[in-house]
Amino acid sequence: MKAVLKTDCGKVRTHNEDSGGIFEQGDRLLAVIADGMGGHRAGDVASQLTLKYLQEKWEQSDDLKLDVAEAVEWLNEAIVSTNQELYRYANEHEECRGMGTTIVAALCFNEHLIVSHVGDSRCYFSDSKGDLKQITEDHSLVNELVKSGHLSKADAEYHPKKHVIVRALGTDPEINIDTVIMTWTDNCKLLLCSDGLSDKLSDKDLQNVLNENASLEEKAEALIQFANNAGGEDNITLAIVEHTDGEDL
Repeated sequence: MKAVLKTDCGKVRTHNEDSGGIFEQGDRLLAVIADGMGGHRAGDVASQLTLKYLQEKWEQSDDLKLDVAEAVEWLNEAIVSTNQELYRYANEHEECRGMGTTIVAALCFNEHLIVSHVGDSRCYFSDSKGDLKQITEDHSLVNELVKSGHLSKADAEYHPKKHVIVRALGTDPEINIDTVIMTWTDNCKLLLCSDGLSDKLSDKDLQNVLNENASLEEKAEALIQFANNAGGEDNITLAIVEHTDGEDL
């Protein structure tokens, strides 16, 4: 596997509340994107602590040999534990009361990948032919309205409450996590990103950049520039993971 991580403050905000990380152990890789909630205090603290807690749990798992079911359990237990740590931290630090963050995390093996998420940070999957699809579903108010038939997808794009999320890490003692399990092969790619990217590029735009004849670093930089050129009102963070030849654990 090959991977790249990029983050940018954007053109409007003065500080970056996003955090991201790529952690590798042998033939497995963990990619994480966390977007601190701008409407809450200490969103940057929430996203940074999320990366810290998950990295610690990752480093403690270096001797584990996980099959797919065990990997799903490990990832989701790590996210649940992180949520509890964030909630505890916020309650113990007055300046951080109410802080929260989204999370999208991909645990990648040579044959399988597991994606878990809370909030509206997204994961897209590009197959070996270059066709792109979103594999996470936003935990947002407007998406709930679309699913219930009260709002069209077109109207959702411009809804004034588009960024109101209905699930977040750290705001409640318990959390519901959505998980997707997939297989992948050579030349497939994952794109994980905060909404600073997905709000500014259509699926077609994302697909076109990922299919360019360029390095992962160049593709990531092009996506950042695209979002900034489209306004850059929010922080922009993304990770691209590309499958290369190898055997599963």
